[in-house]
Amino acid sequence: MLRSHLLPQGEKVRAFAVAALFALASPAHADEPVDLELVLAIDASSSVDPTEWTLQQQGYAEAFRDPDIQAAIASGPNKRVALAVVVWADATVPRWDGPWFLLTSPDDSDRFSDFMANLPRIPEGGTGIGMGVAAAIHKLERNGFTSPREVVDVSGDGRETPPRENVVLMPMAHALAEARGVTVNGLAIINEEDLSLETWYRDNVIAGPGSFVMTATNYSNFATAIKKKLLKEITWQEKLSQR
Repeated sequence: MLRSHLLPQGEKVRAFAVAALFALASPAHADEPVDLELVLAIDASSSVDPTEWTLQQQGYAEAFRDPDIQAAIASGPNKRVALAVVVWADATVPRWDGPWFLLTSPDDSDRFSDFMANLPRIPEGGTGIGMGVAAAIHKLERNGFTSPREVVDVSGDGRETPPRENVVLMPMAHALAEARGVTVNGLAIINEEDLSLETWYRDNVIAGPGSFVMTATNYSNFATAIKKKLLKEITWQEKLSQR
């Protein structure tokens, strides 16, 4: 089921707006109860070549067709999950974000898989992970759902690159997640980096209740890693649902 009440696409989240977000942020209106609101924040920076982008697309598409993931979606008391996507890259260019999907059945998951298989790649440039996470958190606001867990699933293959202008950096996005009660989980794609990227994600990116980091050794391993990560995020866990 595709949600029609969307946030503006490509909306820029500037540093001067962070204070307002802290002051005005409030839980989504209790329109429709779900077990989880999940935003996939996906790296489309210049370090991700076309083949690597395709491997990411295929990894997500395969994951949501997988019976284990589909069973995880139905594992909570409401047996439904709300899901959206943000594609991020350079902090100075607009991100791409899609509509909210309500997953209540294997057919819904299959439709989302088709969406991911055709996901457009628009942003490029530097690694503006702070702006990507902030945009994902903002997307959770007033989205028509209510749930005990709000999660940003962010993946990337590098550290944040120094900005050329005033933008939201990862420390600000991390503080926003903590203030908002949003969990940020990371998938560090080692690829051309070394294992210190996992440490950087642990120290700078993840936030909130039950947050964690996983790694993919390269893009060929992405499908296996993202399925494992999504299973951990989506499967109902009573202790994480008590906010």
